[in-house]
Amino acid sequence: MTEATMKRTPLYAAHVALGARMVPFAGYEMPVQYEGVLAEHRWTREHAGLFDVSHMGQAKLRGAAPLASFEKLVPGDYIGLKEGKQRYSVLLSAEGGILDDLMAGRPDGDGLYVVVNAACKDADFALIERELGAETSLERLEDRALLAIQGPEAVDVMVQHEPKLAELGFMECGVFELFGAKCFVSRSGYTGEDGYEISIPADKAEAAWNALLADARVKAIGLGARDSLRLEAGLPLYGHDADETTSPVEAALTFALSKRRKEARDFKGAERIMAELGGAASRVRVGLSVLEGAPAREGAEIADAEGKVVGKVTSGGPSPTLGRNIAMGYVPPSLSALGTRLNVIVRGKSQAAEVVATPFVAQRYFRKTATA
Repeated sequence: MTEATMKRTPLYAAHVALGARMVPFAGYEMPVQYEGVLAEHRWTREHAGLFDVSHMGQAKLRGAAPLASFEKLVPGDYIGLKEGKQRYSVLLSAEGGILDDLMAGRPDGDGLYVVVNAACKDADFALIERELGAETSLERLEDRALLAIQGPEAVDVMVQHEPKLAELGFMECGVFELFGAKCFVSRSGYTGEDGYEISIPADKAEAAWNALLADARVKAIGLGARDSLRLEAGLPLYGHDADETTSPVEAALTFALSKRRKEARDFKGAERIMAELGGAASRVRVGLSVLEGAPAREGAEIADAEGKVVGKVTSGGPSPTLGRNIAMGYVPPSLSALGTRLNVIVRGKSQAAEVVATPFVAQRYFRKTATA
């Protein structure tokens, strides 16, 4: 895209006013950083970071049976999804590859609210519309912005605006009156920290953004720190750590396959995916600790102990929290056990690495206890 055809979110002017460094991302001009990636990463881990994710695709599915219709496209249990809950899932191709990953929930009794990745949203929504059938309609919510507030102090900030938000647990959602508008709010995010995502009418977004930033615990955070935070949390980035050639089994996303759907084998690509669950996968996503040398970034080759190339890094970089280099990538299942010693090839040099558990940094989602 040329600069003239780049899209802007409703918060573009607010980012520029804060001195953000703007970069092209998924067809939008987006803030990559304000004061610096390292500082913003650490602020989010210690306080509350505010992200503009309005470039994501938002939609509502409505009709006679939107939940059943949606199950034609994903391997999760949405017929059983209760109001006030949301789930992570993946759009599957007929071959069992991941076309996109997404969140879908029921903040109210009005159909299903879906959020998809920015780079995929046009293709996703076209696919959904084609396959839903006449009984269900898709409404793109082009007039809404999306904010994410993440970090250990996010809940304390948000309850100043609506005390009931403290009652939400991880992956719960609802409709709340916030900043003078009807908002869809979920207790979720993609940083590994506790926090909320807030869908708000576009014409109210800047006022909400400024109101949240008026709190000393909150700072604006760019895409740079968002990426380093999600890497530490072991969360895949679509188009990098997963794509249409990758199955949920290979991508280590088997939690998105519900028990009922696996038993029924009634989702796209079920033959391949069930075979891979039975041990037929040729590769699997793993976490790597890079034990020496420079960071191993996307595209770096992974080699076994004898030097044979066995896979590639899909995400990688320094971990500000751990003070060492980490990465994710794909290797054969035989080399995926924790503690397996491997090598990463960085600028032609072989560097020692080890398979480690993910998340690299413990996730701090707020999960309700059984008695809560």
